[in-house]
Amino acid sequence: MTLLLAAVGATVAALFELTVTSYLRVGDAQPHLVFVLGVIVTIAVGLEAGLVWAFVGGLAIDVLAQRPLGSTSFALLLCMGGASIIGHVFARVRPLAPIIATFLLSLVYSMVSFALMSALLSPLPVSDPLSVVLPGAIYDTVLAAIIGPLVISIHDRRTAVERVDW
Repeated sequence: MTLLLAAVGATVAALFELTVTSYLRVGDAQPHLVFVLGVIVTIAVGLEAGLVWAFVGGLAIDVLAQRPLGSTSFALLLCMGGASIIGHVFARVRPLAPIIATFLLSLVYSMVSFALMSALLSPLPVSDPLSVVLPGAIYDTVLAAIIGPLVISIHDRRTAVERVDW
């Protein structure tokens, strides 16, 4: 995957996240498409593509949603670095790595975004932020369980290196 393709994909995912996902709400949970697909791209393709995905997708979300510029990119960049580490740790079970990484890092992404929004804008009146972000983390994990193993299996099959069998 070229870096240009990662940038275009992140922009399209940001557009879908800001337009379509509000209709895909389940209770209080709303999916974070840029985050989920960024974790999958980072684990499947590599850290460079994941960082491009996070930076461009985060800037697109910030511009379109009129958030402080760079706040979403910062949170996504932190999470893509964590996804790369988790992808290397769980290299033997690569198709399951996006599921584990998405659940752990979705909480980190939401809490960092919450902290940045509270610091850069007026403080948000929430007594227990973890109970607010947990349904979204579960929703993101379900999306990663559906999309992640499929994308990683397709990517690994297409980039299989042929070896000489002696």
